Amino acid sequence: MVIAMDRITLPTWITLSRLLLIPVFWLVTSANTPAQRHIGLGIFAIAAATDWVDGYLARRLNQESDLGKVLDPLTDKLLVLSPLLLLVQWGDVPAWGVFLILARELLLTAWRGQSSAGANPWGKAKTVTQIAAVVALLLPLPYAMVIFWLAVVLTLVSGVSYFWSGLGFDNSVQNSS
Repeated sequence: MVIAMDRITLPTWITLSRLLLIPVFWLVTSANTPAQRHIGLGIFAIAAATDWVDGYLARRLNQESDLGKVLDPLTDKLLVLSPLLLLVQWGDVPAWGVFLILARELLLTAWRGQSSAGANPWGKAKTVTQIAAVVALLLPLPYAMVIFWLAVVLTLVSGVSYFWSGLGFDNSVQNSS
């Protein structure tokens, strides 16, 4: 796919900026000092905020694009998984918890290629909780691991809900009522 740079919408440019902030986050937090974690947290927070901004602008300006529909969720996944992988490396979270998140994201990405099911409220809750967990873990807050495990659970629930919906089971339940 060739991308014509002059046809990229403002929301897609914002998504691309979020994608470019990921390696900056990694560079800033590479030594794992408290100061670097806080600077990294600021970069992460800015990047996470752009997710809302680009979605809002895409709808408001009627600039939803095929590129944006692919790039936005991919960037969201990379944005959340990047700090989680650093947190695994630092020994702050167990690798198997992050693996469950990663596995859901990979399976869902593959499934989306086969299904027309759209995003659901569980997916939104999952994303918000994952971002909250990353923030709490980077600070680190005393209850950060509780938020992390809540994010893992919501990630799995949203994945099951998405697959369930994609298979048409939720429609058959609603239609039988």
